[in-house]
Amino acid sequence: MEDTRIILSALWASVMFLYVYGDLKTFYKPGIIEGILEGKAGSIKITQVFLLGSAILMAIPALMIFLSLIVSYPVIHWANIILGILYSGVMVATMLMKGTWAYYIFFGIVEVVLTATIVWYAWNWTI
Repeated sequence: MEDTRIILSALWASVMFLYVYGDLKTFYKPGIIEGILEGKAGSIKITQVFLLGSAILMAIPALMIFLSLIVSYPVIHWANIILGILYSGVMVATMLMKGTWAYYIFFGIVEVVLTATIVWYAWNWTI
């Protein structure tokens, strides 16, 4: 059913907006910008590998907005299930990090609900 493709695409778009807003709000936390200027993201050293990894991590859901509309059913069906589970897990892991602020937990909960909804729609999707 084509409606499922549109729903999945819209869910990925919503997830991406929340990722962006969550990351932007992080700049308002005291010490974050100073840490970035010193080459650190929290306790992680900012390197090309770190930046490439984080770019890949964010490029995949951004691409899923479009790919959910055009890739053949069996491939995109499983891609939505697998990536929805993966991104739910990533978000839960980041929410459990020490010192996580309430705004980030809020965004994270909404993101997990959305990625779990992606899994649900994809799992129940039949042609």
